[in-house]
Amino acid sequence: MKKTLLSIGHGYSAQALASLIGLENWHIIGTTRSAEKAKQLSHQGIEPLIWPTEQLWQALVRADYVLCSVAPDTSGCPVALELGALMHKQTFAPKWVGYLSTTGVYGDHQGAWVDEETPLNPSTVRGRQRLMAESQWQALGLNLHIFRLAGIYGPDRGPFSKVREGTARLIIKKNQIFSRIHVEDIAQSLATSMAKPNAGAIYNLCDHAPCPPEDVIAHAAELLGLAHPPKVDYETANMTPMARSFYAESKRVSNKRMTQELGIKLRYPDYKAGLAALLALEGLT
Repeated sequence: MKKTLLSIGHGYSAQALASLIGLENWHIIGTTRSAEKAKQLSHQGIEPLIWPTEQLWQALVRADYVLCSVAPDTSGCPVALELGALMHKQTFAPKWVGYLSTTGVYGDHQGAWVDEETPLNPSTVRGRQRLMAESQWQALGLNLHIFRLAGIYGPDRGPFSKVREGTARLIIKKNQIFSRIHVEDIAQSLATSMAKPNAGAIYNLCDHAPCPPEDVIAHAAELLGLAHPPKVDYETANMTPMARSFYAESKRVSNKRMTQELGIKLRYPDYKAGLAALLALEGLT
């Protein structure tokens, strides 16, 4: 008998998970806000559900596993809030619930290491909203697993297009350190957790090599055989408020719990391995 996964907000990371676990042993229900994306999900063999929907509860009670990838807003997580209201009237106890959060909940640590026990002190609006959402999910009393994701990259989400177009820049900010993770390593971490639930667990999902963001761009240019993009000082760089906010925090994120408790062996342990794989996927190496 197939297991059922309800993927609420079936986006980039959830799609990678669906590809990994496959449809032979899984029935996957994916929510989307777009009728066009719903058609795409259907063509992929995934049961589409257009959000928002009055059918959420019917989908929830069918699900053995629930993954929420929905971005929070000023009120926190809309899914957790709706689910909390529904649970006042009915019971719901899936084997595993996963919520995709962000390492932004830790705030700025000026390049120092953080782990899952580090006090949470987000300095950005997005980070504060994620922290609120985490608390809302925890309050539901479900078999919850929180995954704090570092910067995500993977197919169609790498630096190569901007480097090729000549629009990439090396934004230089002293002591700026980011952590990141390839989407396939997110997928394998989620699948492993689903196979051995540990209710209440929180995991940082990131690779082994936090580094300055300009190092990644420079290496991408080298792989393409192109000159490094121009260096631009962060203080004077012409950046959108969203782009600038990513530089508001600097930290090195530890993945020790992910590797030790889940036993994850990263397919892409650092950005060099990940970028090489992306180029290979394009058939260029």
